[in-house]
This record gives sequence, structure tokens and C-alpha cells, in this order.
Amino acid sequence: MGHDRPAFALTDEQRIDWLRLIRSQNVGPSTFRKLLSHCGSARAALDRLPEFARRGGRAGALRICTQADAEREIKAAAAMGVSLVALSEQAYPMRLQMIDDAPPLIAVRGQLSALTMPMVAIVGARNASAAGVKFAERIARELGEAGFGIASGLARGVDAGAHRGSLKTGTIAAMAGGHRHIYPPEHGALAEAILPAGALITEAPLDWEPRARDFPRRNRLISGLSLGVVVIEAAKRSGSLITARMALEQGREVFAVPGSPLDPRCEGTNGLLKQGATLVTEGADVIEVLEPILGRPMNLFAEEPEAPSPQPEPASEERTRIVGLLGPTPVGLDDLVRLSGCSPAAVRTVLLELELAGRLERHGGGLVSLA
Repeated sequence: MGHDRPAFALTDEQRIDWLRLIRSQNVGPSTFRKLLSHCGSARAALDRLPEFARRGGRAGALRICTQADAEREIKAAAAMGVSLVALSEQAYPMRLQMIDDAPPLIAVRGQLSALTMPMVAIVGARNASAAGVKFAERIARELGEAGFGIASGLARGVDAGAHRGSLKTGTIAAMAGGHRHIYPPEHGALAEAILPAGALITEAPLDWEPRARDFPRRNRLISGLSLGVVVIEAAKRSGSLITARMALEQGREVFAVPGSPLDPRCEGTNGLLKQGATLVTEGADVIEVLEPILGRPMNLFAEEPEAPSPQPEPASEERTRIVGLLGPTPVGLDDLVRLSGCSPAAVRTVLLELELAGRLERHGGGLVSLA
């Protein structure tokens, strides 16, 4: 799996540039990709960040990660046995590479080879019942023995059960914080136990302490890594349902384990089943759905990092027209192109400038509004 796809390895200088760019203010994964395709390389994008932000209406200076900070992070990561794997590289997980907001760099500790396995995510309640945790362990073991890697989020309850059930066959823990901040702290020993056959991955800097808003971002990695997501016990409003929703948006399969209608922990999973999720009572139910998908070819990210595609800059009256069409209500790119009479490239450039100035908010379905 994953050895016949186009890939390019970054040079040491390019890795520093990529790290500087993604660690700079107002640059997230989607903006990173837009900058790379607009400027041709991370180095060129770094040079142009202040200009883009100023054009987008930013008054103060943009905080750009320095060469020294990036070198320090790479050195500290290496000392911990953490590799920074780029989106373009062979070791980067193939399915994760396909999502719109795939992290340009992931910090990986453990076995890089584990990232090339076909993966199934298993998620569920942190306050899971004993039966729920036991089932997570069992299905993780069954899927692991069938050759699947198990992805989860290292949380209490179902996640921990899924990791424990697949320690021998390979499990991937996607983390919301940096490698120096295992969360929850009591899972430090479990994190270490994952390393011989699996891996811990995160897009956060080494010293990052996870905050509430980092967990939904982590959830998109769990679903992004996987062919499908199995949900075991999830309340009506829960992180596991967010993961299931992201899986659907990413075109992944969603599976749910039925539970007692009297247990509020099963309200979300039973709801998923009503909405058409595949019912699961054993590993074979998952394998039957996923095996045909494994044979399909995939379109992958394979751009040369230093192949500039210079875009003509929008004229000032075009910029004024595009910004004038934006407001607090989300609108789509197509509407902005149609109503402004500008080219899609001009609209994308202006949105990029506004984003770097901290003035643009992106919503689901490709919609944007002024922040």
C-alpha cells in the first residue's frame, strides 16, 4: 500500500521553510496550500506574506516564524525521536493526504511504516460503559488481525480500548497537543506502549498544550487517516459525532454499534444508524464494506515544491469590488466570481490576502465571510 504514488522528499532547507510558513500567524493548512500554489514555493510565500497581509487591510505586522525558531523546533523534535513528515512525502498517510485541510507537516513519533497501513478509526464516549470499552478492544483486535491499522484519539474510554486492542498489530494516536503534552496525562504509559508497532501523530508544536478548540481539529485527522470510522457509544452532542460528520464530509464510510435506547451514551450511535450508518456487531461487518474500496485508485497531491505558477495580481478596482461583496453572511466563491465579474484567480488572491490579514472567516462548503 502507498508505494506507487508520486512523491517528493523535501530538502532540509525546504522543510525549514515549510515549518516557518505553517507556524506563521493566520496560516492554516488550507491557506498554506493556497500560498504554495500561488507563490510556487514556501520560501517565496514567506517573502510575500507581509505584502499579502497589508493588501488584505492588516494594520500591524504579521508574526512570521523565524528561521532560528524553525531550526530549534526541528532539532528538539529529532532529540525526542519525532520526525516532521511533509504532505508530499512517501511516509505521509495516503488517505490523510487527500483531505482539503491536510496538515502540511505532521510530527510523528514511533513507526513511520505504520502510517502506510490501511486504517479504520474507532471512536466513542470518554465515559464509556465497561461493555463499550470491551467491544472497542475486541473489534480493534479483529481488524488489526485482518491487516488494518487502528486510528483513534488517545482519549479515555473507547479510544483507549481501541488502542489497547491493537497495540501488537499497529495503532495510530492522533493528538490535539504536542508530543511533550500527552493528554490525558494518565495515558503516558499507553502512548509509550503504542510506539513499538504504531505511532503518535500531531500537527501541533512539541510544547503545545491542547485547548478545547484543538480537539475537533484533531478529530479531522482521525477520520482523515481512515477508510471508515466506527462509532461505539456516543451521546447526542459529542466529539465522536463530530468525527462521524467529518468522515462523511471527507467521503469516508461511517459505521455505528447499536446500543440500548435507555442509555444516553448510545443516543448518538443509534441516531447514526437511523441516518444510514452501517450497523456493526463484529469486525467482519467493517471489512466487508472496506475491502472493495481498497482496490480503487486515488488522486493524490503531487506538486513540485519549487515550480512557481505566477498569478497576475488583481487590479485595485477588482479588489475593491470583491471586498465590497463580502459581509458577515457567508457566500460562495462562485457567487463572488459571478457578481464581481472578476476571474476565479483574482477572487482567490483577494480572499487569501484577507485571510492573512485576519479579516476572513471560512465556513463549511467553501463559504466565506468577513470576520
